[in-house]
Amino acid sequence: MASRFLQAFRSIATATAVTRSIASPANKCFASPTAFTPNTQRFFSTIAYPSSSAFIGKQAPNFSAPAVIDGEISSVQLEQYRGKYVVLFFYPKDFTFVCPTEIIAFSDRAKEFEAINTQLIACSTDTEECHLAWIRTPRKKGGLGNMQIPIVADTTKAISADYGVLLEEAGIALRGLFIINPEGVLEQITVNNLPVGRSVDETLRLLTAFQFVAEHGEVCPADWTPGAKTMVPSTDGSVDFFASGATE
Repeated sequence: MASRFLQAFRSIATATAVTRSIASPANKCFASPTAFTPNTQRFFSTIAYPSSSAFIGKQAPNFSAPAVIDGEISSVQLEQYRGKYVVLFFYPKDFTFVCPTEIIAFSDRAKEFEAINTQLIACSTDTEECHLAWIRTPRKKGGLGNMQIPIVADTTKAISADYGVLLEEAGIALRGLFIINPEGVLEQITVNNLPVGRSVDETLRLLTAFQFVAEHGEVCPADWTPGAKTMVPSTDGSVDFFASGATE
């Protein structure tokens, strides 16, 4: 399965000749020195990871980088979203297959995140020109189409390295997702291997849980959903929770 997945990644090189004609900024995209040509055996066995600066309960690594916002090349600084929750999610590469399903799924539900004071940010090691070309490509032709969220260009790979998701030999990021609270502190980290995408619903559930805890001081048990019973974080609170039959 992993071998087939990597072979599919390599097929992108053939498809780029077609994609170049769709949007002019793609020329810079596919001339990028970060082209994805991993060794299959190394990729899934002896992967080299950089040292991460991202730790739960600590300040999220700040960054400033080019990005595509509202269909235009601009820039993003993490600290500009201070006072909001941030969902920062990394993906491996533009013009691929699992990646657009994730980005489109998050973007199409951006208003749900906005309603709970949350900013979504997508990030890969591709160039901003590559991002723009992908956005300008219709969805029916493998593009993203109109986006409601910023897509950051981590061309130096410093952001991916700081967050511990960079595959150094391949020059791409794993599917890392980070929830950052309004004070800039990391609340949650998940990292998927390349073949499996992430869940928008689960991300919303986690955000709602962290926000509930911040507001009410009670904690959320396994599989908690909004409206379900929580518990006071104490021995007595735990006893009361189980005595209430909440787990039955």
